[in-house]
Amino acid sequence: MSELHNSMTGRWERDGLSAQSWIVVGVASLVGAAAFLYPFLLPLVQSDASDRARAADAPLLFALVTLLSLIAIAFELDPAGDRLGGISASKLVALLGVLVAANASLRLVPAFLGASPIFALIILVGAVFGPVFGFQMGSLTMLVSAFLTGGIGPWLPFQMLGAGWVGLGAGLIPQPVDPRRRLALLAAYGAVTGFAYGAVLNLWSWPFTAPGSVEDIGLYWNPSLSASESLQHYARFYLVTSLWYDAFRALANAAIVL
Repeated sequence: MSELHNSMTGRWERDGLSAQSWIVVGVASLVGAAAFLYPFLLPLVQSDASDRARAADAPLLFALVTLLSLIAIAFELDPAGDRLGGISASKLVALLGVLVAANASLRLVPAFLGASPIFALIILVGAVFGPVFGFQMGSLTMLVSAFLTGGIGPWLPFQMLGAGWVGLGAGLIPQPVDPRRRLALLAAYGAVTGFAYGAVLNLWSWPFTAPGSVEDIGLYWNPSLSASESLQHYARFYLVTSLWYDAFRALANAAIVL
């Protein structure tokens, strides 16, 4: 068991950050996934619009995700040992702060539909510094940029989680020796996550989009639907409301990475 523990810890350290940070990010991801999915377990169709329906749980989720991100950073302030390439933990934390500030300021740049330059840097940071660093980069970028742009609302913790998962996944991409192949993989990942981010983020409000609607037009959710019917309804909802918007994000991600 001790050998297994040492092996896993060594792998975590090589991935960029400490085992404790991995655990904290894992907890944040599990809590976030539960927050996205729990409305589908409610027995009744909600009677409130999405903003009001999420008014109770969104502040709690926001506080928890922010707190866990800061705790993960605090673990990296442990002076014991170095991290990536001999860079000290304190320097990595300082670098994270600079990258988050720079990336958050990019949200002030006018975007065309869903296209935004912030995701490319999140992807590149995750690929270079590892999954946990990428998660922190994504979640904190959304947090800081929300204060810069006035985009604070019940959607913010879900945006933080979605962007964090984009950075987390980037750190898990295989790293081929050929730099051109690696860049192509990152560009492809950027395109995929351009769609995936939008598809996941829709779930924060989709269960509350048409509360109490008696007219079934095949786009909305209600508790009487089976799992397969829910997926079909959501697929139609996504195609009608989000596909083209997310396509611009996907193209921008791939183009900027390349």
